[in-house]
Amino acid sequence: MYISRLAVDHYRSWESLVVDLQPGINVLYGRNGLGKTNLVEALEVLSTGSSHRVSSSAPLVQRGQHKATVRANVQEDEHTTTYELTIPLRGANRGRINNGSSLYMRDFVGRISCVCFSPDDQHLVAGDPNGRRNFLDQTASQLDPSYYQLKQDVTHLAQQRGALLKQLSHSQEVLGGDSYTDNSQAALSTLEVWTAQFIQQGMKLTERRLQLIRSLQGPIQDIYQQLAGSDQSVHMTYLPSFAEVIDDGVSAQSATRISQHFQRIYAGEVARGQNLIGPQRDDMAFVLNGMEAKGYASNGEEWTLALALRLAQFQLLAQENNHQPILILDDVFAQLDEHRRRQILNFANDQNQVIITVAAATDLPQVDDVHVIDVADIADQHRIAMEEVSL
Repeated sequence: MYISRLAVDHYRSWESLVVDLQPGINVLYGRNGLGKTNLVEALEVLSTGSSHRVSSSAPLVQRGQHKATVRANVQEDEHTTTYELTIPLRGANRGRINNGSSLYMRDFVGRISCVCFSPDDQHLVAGDPNGRRNFLDQTASQLDPSYYQLKQDVTHLAQQRGALLKQLSHSQEVLGGDSYTDNSQAALSTLEVWTAQFIQQGMKLTERRLQLIRSLQGPIQDIYQQLAGSDQSVHMTYLPSFAEVIDDGVSAQSATRISQHFQRIYAGEVARGQNLIGPQRDDMAFVLNGMEAKGYASNGEEWTLALALRLAQFQLLAQENNHQPILILDDVFAQLDEHRRRQILNFANDQNQVIITVAAATDLPQVDDVHVIDVADIADQHRIAMEEVSL
């Protein structure tokens, strides 16, 4: 499987652009600020339903427009399939396959499998927990599209519950103490319903993330040792907000214990007007040779861990989906030393399709049969063609 054409309309900095790609290694070449990362990000969003760069879809739509569109022609066994994703400024993303009927993202995500390695991936080791949660969610959605809907459900429940907590917090501020208006009494009753649903769906999401981390554990251990060239131990540790699931799984006993936890922190949640526990606060940690990597690993060790994690993700997706994902290497060569560049290129040479972005000629990979695409050149050609059409 490989992408033969990628097209975007009103996506971030691009009003409209079409890029033809080939199997093997493709290099998008152009100066910084031209929009190379925006193009590979569009492919990531088409594949996973989200971007590792932002938490919402609104920044993906070109300023002044009400929607963005991403299309890709995928070649597989001599057949061409066109996938199209519409990203509205407000509302849910929708997809189409071969100009068919509109699909919810739960029925669309994961059909094009991809893995994106970027300079930001170093933050997967030592950065904000949101990046690590996003990694888990994107990976799990590509393995099982039903995960995408589960994550959306949990997010919706958390938002509804948070809105009620804000309402109750405001009521306490106005009336003082534990007094409530009639509307707040109704909100309190509704909160119990939302909390019960939040616990049930949140436990399922927690278990799915835990299963994913366990699946990644073996590959990341083996790959890190290969990259580091030494016998070192790497362990991924899940830090769920609903820790009860680790002990008892998705069960009535876990639900009861989590419910009791909510009861204990109820006053604090109302005082702050927000959810204090839930999957939206989950995290994971990397333990390198018995020490937590965050705060102890060197810069080189963080890079190696991040690369090992992405390659473990690639290996798992290829194994479970029975085809190689598209590999995206976004401006990573300028960040890596020659040894790690060579390790990545050795891996890339064995894949069906790789898309690399570089800003300088010195960053072009020294390998045979590379399809180099001058992004500035195709942008100029497309602009001229559009001007001629408008005449």
